[in-house]
Amino acid sequence: MQDAFAVALERWPRDGRPRNPSAWLVATARHKAIDVLRRAGRFEALRAELGHTLELESSREPELPGLSDAAIPDERLRLIFTCCHPALALDAQVALALRTLCGLSTDEIARAFLVEPPTLAQRLVRAKRKIADAGIPYEVPSPDLLPERLEAAMAVVYLVFNEGYSASQGDALLRPDLSHEAIRLGRLLAELLPGSSEARGLLALMLLHDARRETRTTPDGDLVLLEEQDRTRWNRPQIEEGLALATAALAVRPAGAYALQAAIAAEHARAPRAEATDWRAITHFYDALVRVRPGPVVELNRAIALAMRDGPEAGLALVADLERRGDLDGYYLLWATEADLLRRLRRFAEAARCYRRALERVGTGPERRYLERRLAEVERG
Repeated sequence: MQDAFAVALERWPRDGRPRNPSAWLVATARHKAIDVLRRAGRFEALRAELGHTLELESSREPELPGLSDAAIPDERLRLIFTCCHPALALDAQVALALRTLCGLSTDEIARAFLVEPPTLAQRLVRAKRKIADAGIPYEVPSPDLLPERLEAAMAVVYLVFNEGYSASQGDALLRPDLSHEAIRLGRLLAELLPGSSEARGLLALMLLHDARRETRTTPDGDLVLLEEQDRTRWNRPQIEEGLALATAALAVRPAGAYALQAAIAAEHARAPRAEATDWRAITHFYDALVRVRPGPVVELNRAIALAMRDGPEAGLALVADLERRGDLDGYYLLWATEADLLRRLRRFAEAARCYRRALERVGTGPERRYLERRLAEVERG
């Protein structure tokens, strides 16, 4: 409760008192308590594994030239690069680092990979078994080996950021501690590998998204959509830094996946109003992103951009195709997107069906409450 009152002293003079101050204080205190319990639980779960790591570290031979701590000056980043061994499949590298080093739960990682938790748990077991069977050494890679591990390391950092920017479960949409840590690691990556346009693109992408953090929820913790956010409250210095990085990353040809995603985020950041968003440019970047990093989530986001550019029917055709393929059946945003496009077309009964399916799959309280409000609207017609 003390933490909740501290937050209230900071936010209420700036944002105004919530409609129900007592409920706001209780909800905020609960979120703070959950964060404390979550951190404590993860620490206990990692204690044995960290102890084993320390034993390995203490028993290692003296480091070879080029493997000193100075090569990668941050301990967590060194461990991430160590986990991202190219002998493992890329997904296994990323999942192992997220679970053992970044404190994400199996359920949270499974949601990021769009698989069921038992499937993800099996991947982790297989990865650890392969490390043991193949005798993969626990050692920090030399500087010349970092580029071959960069893709996995960036994926780890970005998925940590995503969990902080939009939590996969729980009562709070945001987990700023994770977002801040990911941005810190992203800065280190960009400094460590200054020739990597993708590292700059990743940092730009995170900065531009995080610049909107304070406007993404109401004082009561409810979701605020991008088009409804108060853009005067966006973090302008952070946006300026992100725009400069995004421009530099996009200037390198061919543009990589993070550079293209940063370019999309930059278009949103440049628009002074939602109506001024350049959806033609955003659709163009998504066209390129589908070629560089094809996948159902990218296709879904492209469908949304197309709907904003050409109308809901254009996007709905692509979303319906994704639905038929079944790749995103457990992804609540597929059903929420389809529901919203149907709502805009005033096909309320179909929209209600999709909102109900989204509600069956949604993970956080703020997103659930938003979907429930939308469902009530379409049910009223």
